[in-house]
Amino acid sequence: MITILGPTASGKTPLAAALAARINGEIISADSRQVYRRMDIGTGKDLGDYGEVPYHLIDICDPGTKYNLFQYQQDFFDAYNDIIGRGKMPILCGGTGLYIEAVLKGYKLSPVPQNQPLRDALEGKSLEELTQMLTELKQKTGSTMHNTTDVDSCQRAIRAIEIETYNIEHPMPLRELPPIDSLIIGVNIDRELRREKITRRLKSRLDEGMVDEVRALLAEGIPAEDLIYYGLEYKYLTEYVIGKLSYDEMFRQLEIAIHQFAKRQMTWFRGMERRGFTIHWIDATLPMDEKVARILEMAKSEK
Repeated sequence: MITILGPTASGKTPLAAALAARINGEIISADSRQVYRRMDIGTGKDLGDYGEVPYHLIDICDPGTKYNLFQYQQDFFDAYNDIIGRGKMPILCGGTGLYIEAVLKGYKLSPVPQNQPLRDALEGKSLEELTQMLTELKQKTGSTMHNTTDVDSCQRAIRAIEIETYNIEHPMPLRELPPIDSLIIGVNIDRELRREKITRRLKSRLDEGMVDEVRALLAEGIPAEDLIYYGLEYKYLTEYVIGKLSYDEMFRQLEIAIHQFAKRQMTWFRGMERRGFTIHWIDATLPMDEKVARILEMAKSEK
């Protein structure tokens, strides 16, 4: 397998699609929010980037549901085995570092039920208080799950605490998924260029109707708190639509949040390197043909 990772706005998807087109590959998405149907502009699906290349784990569940890492791990292996079985090359592509690391390393995970008494006890606590509790739990377990990339709302923090608490109290199931041997390519983009692209892309997505997308989801009957749970675009746009933020406040706060998110993604990827993964970094500004040629050369030398 080949894995292409990088922060938001680094150009991962077009690179993965160009590579897949060259080597008869299929893309497995590693994005925790692109799994949701009708959440298109806010999650940056950009399905046109794929061209004729088949993709997996996009649009697989309904908005309002809570997709999780355990489900992703199972769905990844179903897609991976399907692609391999048809003689194609799987290309894992995304920016959700926890999802990528979980499948490459073969995390032992269990489906964690809701713990209503715990949820009731945590209700009303601030995100800062919940984050501190989560940090203390992770110190007890030595867990590398639930870094702040994906814990940016109280609901997400409570769910993370619920999972870490469950894992302390219950041994992992016997079923283990194997680690995956993969050439890992990181798309390295200069910080200032990344910031510039994030701001430009945010303006473009707002022009494309991102606010109307959120309004439509709310009109379907999806509760505002469920959309806020998904974080980033859906958090701030929902707060704008329901009147909690002005348009200018929404734009300013969301722009800052996306910049912070990209920084945390890079922190995760650097952490993966410290945890033993070799990531081959490629300059995002190189011509597409050159980037693809470099990856093919690395893939050949790894055989």
